[in-house]
Amino acid sequence: QVQLVEIGGGLVQAGGSLRLSCIASGRTFNEKAAAWFRRAPGKEREFVAAVGRSGNTTYYAQSVKGRFAISRDKPANTMYLQMNDLKPEDTAVYYCNRGKYYTPYNYDSGDDWGQGTQVTVSS
Repeated sequence: QVQLVEIGGGLVQAGGSLRLSCIASGRTFNEKAAAWFRRAPGKEREFVAAVGRSGNTTYYAQSVKGRFAISRDKPANTMYLQMNDLKPEDTAVYYCNRGKYYTPYNYDSGDDWGQGTQVTVSS
């Protein structure tokens, strides 16, 4: 099992930027694809972005494509989400997840989740 800790959330004005980090313990984090999800108040958790095992392939939800960038630093056992041009509708708790397979496409979430970090975008 892998423990995941998300940091970097906060309050930002619309148009601003934030960088989230997902710090993993356990060597197996790097063996699978990983992803960011979010849950807005009163809504279901939704997929945001995924990165493949190698770190060379990525996949994004349409709502964040062109604004967010996912990456991973394998030696550091860490995954990132750079969020630019933030909008009020990006307000949510953001979670990281280790996937079941290698590819970010048709991402299949695994059982390992972090506790989440709050992102609030004011208009």
